[in-house]
Amino acid sequence: MVGHFGMVDITAARFVVFGMVAGLAVWWRPAGLRWPGVRQAVIVLGLSGLGFTGYYLLLAFSIVAAGTEAPSLIIGTIPVWMMLLGRPAGLRMQALLPGLALTAAGIGLMVFGAWPQGGGSGAGGAQFGWGLVLAVLAMASWTAFGLLNAAWLKRHPELHAADWTNWLGIATGLGAFVLWLIAGSDVAELRAQPDGTLFVLLALAGGLGSSWLATVLWNIASQRLSASLCGQLIVSETLFALLYSFMWDGRWPHASELAAALLFVLGILASIKAHR
Repeated sequence: MVGHFGMVDITAARFVVFGMVAGLAVWWRPAGLRWPGVRQAVIVLGLSGLGFTGYYLLLAFSIVAAGTEAPSLIIGTIPVWMMLLGRPAGLRMQALLPGLALTAAGIGLMVFGAWPQGGGSGAGGAQFGWGLVLAVLAMASWTAFGLLNAAWLKRHPELHAADWTNWLGIATGLGAFVLWLIAGSDVAELRAQPDGTLFVLLALAGGLGSSWLATVLWNIASQRLSASLCGQLIVSETLFALLYSFMWDGRWPHASELAAALLFVLGILASIKAHR
C-alpha cells in the first residue's frame, strides 16, 4: 500500500492514467483518428482485462499476502510458459526440459525460504499460500494475454503497434474507472489521505511509463519476434522486481535467495538456447 491507499485505488489510478494518455495519443495522431471495429473492440476489452487490470490486481494482492520475492519469481516463469505454449513447431519439448528443471528448482527454493516458519501452519501460512495462488493466477492471466495479443498482431500486420496500444489503453482505463466506482474509495476518503502527492506521482509514472510506453514497445516486439522468443524479454522484469524487493527491505539477499535467482536465470538462458 501507499500510505492508506488500497490496491484497488492504486490499480485504478494507474490504469485510468493509461487510458487518458492513450486517449490523448489517439486524438493527436498525425494520421488522424482511427478506431477499432466491433470485433477488434471485443478483443481489446478481453485483452485489457487479462494483461492489465486483472493481472495487476491479482499480483498486487498476492504481494500483500505473500511478500515480494515468491510472487516475483512465480511471475518470472511467464517466459517459460510462453515458450512452451507459443513455441515454434520445430522446437522439441525435450530441448526445453533442462531449462524447465532449473526454473522449477529456483521457484521451489525461493518459496521454501520465504514460507512462514512453523511449517506453514496457522493464519500466516494460509495467507502466504493464498498469496501464491493469486500469483499463479496473475501469471496465467498475463501469459494468456501475451500469447493472444501476439497471435492477433501477427494475423493483422496492418495494425500499427501504437494504435493497438491506444485501444488497449482506452479499454483498460474505462475498466479501471468502473472498478474504482464499484470497489474503490470515495473521493473524500482519497483526498483525506496524507500521501496524496506520492499517490498521484506513482499513478502518473505507472500509467505513462510502465503502461503506455512499455506496451507500445511490447507490441512492436510482438509484431517482429515469435511469441516464444519475445516472452524471454520478461526475465528483466523478474530480476528488477527482486532487486527492488531487496532494496525496499533494506537488506542483502540471503544465500538461498541468491541461489534461487541464479537457478531461475540459468533456466531462462537454457530455454533461450533451446529456442535458438
